[in-house]
Amino acid sequence: MFEMKYNPGYNTFDSDSYTTHLENPREPVLFRNTFPYDEVPRIGFNHRLVPMKMPKDIWITDTTFRDGQQAMPPYTVKQVVDIYKMLHRLGGPKGLIRQCEFFLYTKKDQKAVEEIQALGYKFPEVTGWVRARRKDLELAKKMGLKETGILTSCSDYHIYLKLKMTRRQALREYLRVVREALDVGITPRCHFEDATRADYYGFVVPFAHELMKLAEESKSVIKIRICDTMGLGVPYPGCAMPRSVPGLIYGLQYYAGFPSEWLEWHGHNDLYLVTANAVSAWLYGCSAANGTLLGIGERTGNPPVEGMVVNYLQLRGNDCGVDTTVITEIADYFENELNVQIPTNQPLIGRSFNTTRAGIHADGLLKNEEIYNVFNTEKLLNRPVELAVTDKSGQAGVALWVKKYFKKAKTPISKNDEGVQKIYEWMMTQYDAGRTTAIADEELVVQAKTHLASWLKENGYEV
Repeated sequence: MFEMKYNPGYNTFDSDSYTTHLENPREPVLFRNTFPYDEVPRIGFNHRLVPMKMPKDIWITDTTFRDGQQAMPPYTVKQVVDIYKMLHRLGGPKGLIRQCEFFLYTKKDQKAVEEIQALGYKFPEVTGWVRARRKDLELAKKMGLKETGILTSCSDYHIYLKLKMTRRQALREYLRVVREALDVGITPRCHFEDATRADYYGFVVPFAHELMKLAEESKSVIKIRICDTMGLGVPYPGCAMPRSVPGLIYGLQYYAGFPSEWLEWHGHNDLYLVTANAVSAWLYGCSAANGTLLGIGERTGNPPVEGMVVNYLQLRGNDCGVDTTVITEIADYFENELNVQIPTNQPLIGRSFNTTRAGIHADGLLKNEEIYNVFNTEKLLNRPVELAVTDKSGQAGVALWVKKYFKKAKTPISKNDEGVQKIYEWMMTQYDAGRTTAIADEELVVQAKTHLASWLKENGYEV
């Protein structure tokens, strides 16, 4: 007979015969049908749809100083403080970026945390990441942290092959460390590492059940960070476990009773789905999405914080008072201060993000900027539409360059203007002779003063 239980999240009586219990196989379960290793992983579908249920409150957490730091040369204390201040501004006064995660191992790590704490900002809250031992937990407490992440690996790849434990042994050890965190007065955030290769019903849900029982007994908050460590999660409806992001989030709520605000998603970009997966986690019931600035992190990186900010704005509007122009400042800082080479085609921050080279695009931009610009990048990112004049730009590209460079001119310039045509002809002779680079502004200024002299004088420019 099926048990009937009232589900306050959906305000219905639910009849469900599905129960979970810890399975403790002698050998690791590696899901070779899904992860054959010598082939690209497979996406399985069971065609079971779980309900989309976005929480009332969603937010972003940052791991630039933890996962991001693992892929960077070490930051100086000043650089950490500078970046933290920009994160504070980007998150807005209501704390869209709610927390930042830090290593605590070295004196430099500790100095950076102390200087950030001295700023007195409410957001982002400083949290830690520690090894699963009491000494590290006591250090987090000494540093004044209220929350810290604790590694609690979930897949048999980690439990059996790395930790050399069984599932039962791992569960016992994880619960011991969580209790120790509660004993020293710190909220534990259990990092369910490699959840997208784990036995969901044989370990992940039973482990979550034990955490929820402990939370209820101790009247404490215990959080779960669902880690897509290898970037294997997918956002598609009807996808089978353990790769289903909707299923992972739904099950922790429905089967283990975890509230949205205790759940956090942490993804990687190995298979190009990092941002889609993080947004999917929001949509299906996870309040927190974890990321790094510029997406810099272990291997292929994490969800880019700036991308998650823009996705939040698409879902909710700017109800947090976010200053999106800080995104451009952050990109400039990483390039100029940290010598990070940002790919030119990277969304929002790459130099080609709102730069056009195609003549047909330039023609549209001449008529109305909205035709070929994703939003008002000048207002929202402090980045006007840019133009790279090449052999693909056409006369419209030349006219658009003139319009943007001589922006104080009151008389519009047409792509059919005789002077524009002569500049275009000069430009094409360059490429016919073998040129492969874009035409520089300085070269175009000389041509404009030669072929558009009358127009420039009419508009107040010296020739």
